[in-house]
Amino acid sequence: MDIHGKIREVLAETVRDDQGPARRSLSEADFLRALQRRGIIDDMMKDLHFTQVAQLFGCSFRPIFQIANIDPSRRCLYLQVLGGKAFLEHLQEPDPLPGQVCSTFTLYLHFRNQRFRSKPVPCACEPDLKEGFLLEIHRDGIGMADATSMLSMCDPVHFVLIKTDTSSETMLVSSYFLDWRTVLSSPSSKTCFAVELMGVGSESKVPAGVLTVSLELYPPLPEILSADIISTQQSLERQRAAEKERLFLVYAKQWWREFLEIRPSNQTKLVKIFAQDENGVNRPVCSYVRVLRAGRLLESPRQAARFVSLLAHEKAPVVGGGGKQEQWCTLMAFLCRGKGDCEDHATLLCSLQLGFGMDAYVCVGTKAKGVPHAWVLTRGTDGSITFWESLTAHRYLHRPIDPDAPPLAPQPKPSYPYRTVGCVFNHQTFLANCQPSDAVELCVFDFQNQSRWKAMSEEALKSVCAPGSTTSLPPLPPLCSPSLDPAAASNQLELEMRYLVSEHRKDLDLATVWDDHLSYLLSSALSAYELERCTGVSCGNEEFQDAVRRAVPDGHTFKGFPIHFLHRNARRAFATCLRSPFCEEIVCCRGDHVRLAVRVRVFVYPENACAVWIMFACKYRSVL
Repeated sequence: MDIHGKIREVLAETVRDDQGPARRSLSEADFLRALQRRGIIDDMMKDLHFTQVAQLFGCSFRPIFQIANIDPSRRCLYLQVLGGKAFLEHLQEPDPLPGQVCSTFTLYLHFRNQRFRSKPVPCACEPDLKEGFLLEIHRDGIGMADATSMLSMCDPVHFVLIKTDTSSETMLVSSYFLDWRTVLSSPSSKTCFAVELMGVGSESKVPAGVLTVSLELYPPLPEILSADIISTQQSLERQRAAEKERLFLVYAKQWWREFLEIRPSNQTKLVKIFAQDENGVNRPVCSYVRVLRAGRLLESPRQAARFVSLLAHEKAPVVGGGGKQEQWCTLMAFLCRGKGDCEDHATLLCSLQLGFGMDAYVCVGTKAKGVPHAWVLTRGTDGSITFWESLTAHRYLHRPIDPDAPPLAPQPKPSYPYRTVGCVFNHQTFLANCQPSDAVELCVFDFQNQSRWKAMSEEALKSVCAPGSTTSLPPLPPLCSPSLDPAAASNQLELEMRYLVSEHRKDLDLATVWDDHLSYLLSSALSAYELERCTGVSCGNEEFQDAVRRAVPDGHTFKGFPIHFLHRNARRAFATCLRSPFCEEIVCCRGDHVRLAVRVRVFVYPENACAVWIMFACKYRSVL
């Protein structure tokens, strides 16, 4: 039966109900619900053109390009995730009750400077991940991308699956690169297949689950390519990549032998040429750094350092003993997870500093007690060297110690926490430290001096690390502007903190009286604290102190306690605050005419990274 016949049949069945022939009218909503139950609407959308559907219903459906505000002269890829299955780790996951907080899966996509995310769905063996994403294919040129030009586009669609538990902690479940070009040989430019997602880190060879994915080109190709052409193109790309990697590995081994011949002690220096990503793939460290511009989202290198420091620090998980797990995350996985190790922070900060026109490098070395660490170095045009700690946004000026100076001559005392440096690198350069000592305080960062720093060939690095290379990582994803409303988030967290303080004092049989005016005055202090973290300049303290003096009557005592967090979990924050004797003294204040105040300021950065400042205060009449 054709579509017309199916619609007439549904119409007849819907009108012929228990009310008998007396029913003469049918509402539009009832009719559409009946069509949806029978699956006829889905069949029409698949098999008919939009104009035919419009004629059937007597209405004017707009093409998908107009609905999505997409230029119909540009070709797009409509990617649908139709559900998940075989997530065996959640085989025994109970169904969540209505309103119950549960662990969730969120799927993130990155393709050619475009980023998308799905709605969070409850974790399950068969998660209800059903979402559609409209990806624009041809962003660089003008006009419609044809099959031949799309065949040469080797940029994959990067899938990142994140699990968020009930305490808002995130975990990277899988990172997968999808080659979408199979759709170029599919009839009607549509295809559907299963994607097996693998785990990450030490579980990168273990399946994590399966997603059913549908791909469709809009508008469809007038002529499709043969599957043999596509497989041949993919095979050639793999062969070229393998040959480039083989040649680079041969070069790197020869370069390493030459480095060891300079002096035997070079064997002990921390020179990191390759690093494993979350999928266990060895990549040159230079491929983790690219020039990254943040547009209007970040205004200065120092603000960029503040943003990076707000992404939480967490080492890669290790199953069993054996020390630290090797894992440098791709930037997309790092941003989606919202936390990572020091190498992830350093490569992101270096990429942002390069975007701001700085001469920036990632340093690989050690901190106190020989703990491996990575940080960022920038060189000024005057030869000055500045270290940037990506985990804290602290900056340190490097002044080398002269080992040949007389014993009693004054020497600069290092203020930085770094002990040794083995190598430095960015997106174009890799340099190993071949000075007699790798101690940071003795190093001279004159990278043009070949007797101090041994450089790798820039051409060799470019062959495997340059953007567009088949062996390199895809282009860095753009930073996402924050979706969090800082005022609303501040108000909500402040109300929760007031409730927790009142309940805590009630347990101690203490009354709680809030001073709203004093609470408001604390805002200027919190704003000054965040400004100082961003710029390194302290300002506004005089105004705050003057306002507090006016608000606290004679004979009264004022006490305040500011604290900083990277999360917005009120109970976690309050428990941390109570571990400080200064904060506990304020919260549990006893005395005459006690008035309490609390102020919360949430400062929001790209990727919804938050700097949360909380200040508790009290004033009371002093009784001797």
